[in-house]
Amino acid sequence: MENAQTDLTTAVFMARGLGTRMRKEAAGVELSSAQSGMADRGLKSMIDVGRPFLDHVIGAAADAGISDVVLVIGPEHEEIRRYYGELPRHRTEIRFAVQERPLGTADALLAAREAVGDRQFLLLNSDNHYPTEALAALRRTPGHGLVGFDPRGLTERGNIPAQRVRAFALIEARDGQLVDIVEKPDDATLARLGDARVSMNCYAFAPSIFDHAAAVQPSSRGEYELTDAVRGALAAGEPFAVIESDAGVLDLSQRGDVAAVAAALAGREPVL
Repeated sequence: MENAQTDLTTAVFMARGLGTRMRKEAAGVELSSAQSGMADRGLKSMIDVGRPFLDHVIGAAADAGISDVVLVIGPEHEEIRRYYGELPRHRTEIRFAVQERPLGTADALLAAREAVGDRQFLLLNSDNHYPTEALAALRRTPGHGLVGFDPRGLTERGNIPAQRVRAFALIEARDGQLVDIVEKPDDATLARLGDARVSMNCYAFAPSIFDHAAAVQPSSRGEYELTDAVRGALAAGEPFAVIESDAGVLDLSQRGDVAAVAAALAGREPVL
């Protein structure tokens, strides 16, 4: 019988990033003045694709049963705070957690610790529009879990080029459980893991993940990496269920993504 757990209603969205790739000009890409303004500032989740992209992202989570939204933002992101403070909402409460400096994904997670408390929660990117059915499956996962996306599904049913997918973290799983997760896989790792599924930071976490995130040391890039917190939890014997999804994901990380994402979301009216 399928696990009927439905008491997970909190989702944390990481919206603090610098948007370095989005800030870069792209030859042949035409954006509106409003879109360019957000792109120039790296506020990719607020780029207008009929509505701000983050509206669609939150709306998909609400469709999956999420009603408590925590946005991890920077102290300078008053525009995001003001927009969601004024936006009429019917299904979600939106709160904010401040990440003082962009020190990496594990640090973004820690910024939400007080807001989340001792509840299980989802942790998601703010520049990815995830399939609602995958988010709903995560809500039914006790403890830790993550979605393992099929690379072919991301390219054929989403907007993500295969070359970009090759740079995503690879999931090594056995019998539906996470064994390891490899960030920035090299060619040897890609060859070893073959058709492994990939992670797009679509997680369910028990609150114990915060202790593992607090123990993370800076990586070679000088950032506190979420994958290191996950590895810490695995090393402590905490299991991670892997939810397989063949669906597509909309990725809004570069200027060249805007037109495809806008076309895919045309006619949709997210309800928050």
